[in-house]
Amino acid sequence: MTSITANHTAQDNQPIAGLKAQLRRAERMKKIKAMLLVAPLALFLMIAFVMPISSMLWRSIDNTEVGSVMPKTADAILHWDGQGIPDEAVFEAFANELRESRAGGGLGRIGRRLNYEDPTFRSLLTQTLRGLPATTEVTWTEELIGINARWNETSTWLAVQRTAPTVTDRYLLAALDLERAEQGQIAKVAPNQRLYVEVFKRTLVIAGGVTLICLFLGFPLAYLLATLPTSKSNLLLICVLLPFWTSLLVRTAAWIVLLQSGGLVNSGLMWTGIIDAPIQLVFNRIGVFFAMVHVLLPFMILPLYSVMKSVPSTYQRAAVSLGAHPFAAFWQVYVPQTLSGIAAGTILVFIMALGYYITPALVGGPSDQMVSYYVAYYTNTTNNWGMAAALGALLLIVTLLLYMVYHKLVNQKQLVRS
Repeated sequence: MTSITANHTAQDNQPIAGLKAQLRRAERMKKIKAMLLVAPLALFLMIAFVMPISSMLWRSIDNTEVGSVMPKTADAILHWDGQGIPDEAVFEAFANELRESRAGGGLGRIGRRLNYEDPTFRSLLTQTLRGLPATTEVTWTEELIGINARWNETSTWLAVQRTAPTVTDRYLLAALDLERAEQGQIAKVAPNQRLYVEVFKRTLVIAGGVTLICLFLGFPLAYLLATLPTSKSNLLLICVLLPFWTSLLVRTAAWIVLLQSGGLVNSGLMWTGIIDAPIQLVFNRIGVFFAMVHVLLPFMILPLYSVMKSVPSTYQRAAVSLGAHPFAAFWQVYVPQTLSGIAAGTILVFIMALGYYITPALVGGPSDQMVSYYVAYYTNTTNNWGMAAALGALLLIVTLLLYMVYHKLVNQKQLVRS
């Protein structure tokens, strides 16, 4: 009897086990299909975002130019104690590898890197290379010092030593107006060389000002879009999206035409008698704000409009019917429900404004250029990729920190209101 019951139990368990196996296979297939669907997006993000950002972060500390061209010199000078001048082995390795650096563009790479330490290093290397003797049976310390007395100075070899490690904090420190002194301690650069901290402050001020103006102008316009009848709101929405159909360069150039001394704005103000003479509205901070707000305003309106469209109008009417003042009902009932749109719009506009380059470069003056201008300058003009990457990396870090603070503050406000 016991064996018969066991057989029945085993037979009953077989269909259950089969169903479990089929369920596991189905779940596994769903996961595989989901991964295949996500794979193109993940690959795109890896190629378009992760790899370039990782490369930029590495460039900001990369210091392999001299080590790749002069590996023996770099290895030998790292063991030098920094007192007096290096020994004969360092001089010999340097002279031999300097002669070999003419092949493959190595001389240009080390000359460019050493020039960041001292702007006269490229000419010093060229002069030394021309004066090197053909024979190797010489005392290289005496030969190099005979070619140029600077090879007998400790500061010259300390500059070479700073370029020997594979990584450096030179670019990141320079982006904060700092440098390493000869003894290795971190100090501020000379007052007449301090630039980038002020540039970062200016960038944050311009981006923050543009964001606040866009919020001030965009909120009522988005509210109007959300409350108008569909036919009228669609027409107004087309007007909001109209700037997207025009090139950014064309829009920026149009503002130069409008705001110049003989432009439409100054002519209109003079015709109405508001001003007696043209005022400076372009190539200064005013022109930058005008042009950037015009370009970024739709990015504030659209998130606000999408959120406001989903807010029921009955809530505000109910508050008014219960005795609340219309403004109090709007401020305490309606506005809190649009916080997600405000958060999305402000952070989108702010982050986009931080990286603006064309508009400030064309419409602003010398004191209105943002961090992106100097990144482009070091990339396109001086080929100083380390400095460009350091400025970009610091701008990325500042953006992430501000976003984290902003996100935390918004969440706290929403928790308090709920």
